Amino acid sequence: MRTFDPDALECLAAIVEEGGFERAAVRLSVTQSAVSQRLRALEAQVGTVLLVRSRPIRPTLAGRLLIKHTMQMRLLRTDLEIDLKDLVSGGDVIREEERISIAINADSIATWALSALDELVSDGVPLEIITDNQDFTHEWLREGQVLGCVTTLKQALRGCKVQHLGAMQYVAVASAAYAAVHCPHGLTPHNFRRLPFIAFNRKDDLQTDFVSRACGLRRVALSQRFVPSSEGQVRAVLAGWGVSVLPELQVHSLLASGELVNLAPQVTLPVNLYWHCWNLDSAVIDRLTQALTSSAAIALKAERTVHGHTAEPCMEKILEMA
Repeated sequence: MRTFDPDALECLAAIVEEGGFERAAVRLSVTQSAVSQRLRALEAQVGTVLLVRSRPIRPTLAGRLLIKHTMQMRLLRTDLEIDLKDLVSGGDVIREEERISIAINADSIATWALSALDELVSDGVPLEIITDNQDFTHEWLREGQVLGCVTTLKQALRGCKVQHLGAMQYVAVASAAYAAVHCPHGLTPHNFRRLPFIAFNRKDDLQTDFVSRACGLRRVALSQRFVPSSEGQVRAVLAGWGVSVLPELQVHSLLASGELVNLAPQVTLPVNLYWHCWNLDSAVIDRLTQALTSSAAIALKAERTVHGHTAEPCMEKILEMA
């Protein structure tokens, strides 16, 4: 079996993670020429190109496999460092470049997920959180760039294990002032086409899914504005930009205060979330899994209790993708 130079593997990963050769060189504290030489040597050893020189730089299939291998080596080293730290007082701090990357959807970051990770960060685990739409975070795991992800995907990816976290409930909201002028009777089949909806990005289908459900329509077309931040979406709604479909967990206090209005109080859109991670024997993965599942169980259960309902299986929005 071939063995690969760990420095060359970290070089490849750094180029992709940092988005270029120059920033990779800064992170690794070497010259840009050294970065290029390590990459060329690795490509010569593998016998194929490992990067697509595009904007941003993308790994080839072979490059993704080597990056996944690099991530697994980082995980093993982090596990070892933590074990040694428990044995030897004053052990070395885990290096920044040994970062442990996971992908979490923006709405979970804005509500329950960060507090779940407090203890791991306090213990020195060098976490890197990558955010994306909840329907696409699993692509980061599929490509080997993270060791775990929170996603709507139910089926386990190859070489991974999966655990259900719970369902996050979504509601349609607008500011009280905006609703009084533009939709005083709430969201209806007669007015949704006139209302601008604030979505996370062009991959966000929560707005159309909610309107379709609330109005009993198979397909809908919306006028949308895009704000790629969960907190930013809330601020945009409060500023009167339009309507948005947001987690109850995020806006319940604003609804209680009257600053926001629920435009369809009889309708919620439950989105099931799952934690996927590599199926490896790792103390770090075990701690991540325990922390996220425990926190989600409390947060999402509290959400269901506060609002007095539990999503029935037939009402769940479960996206099953190959």
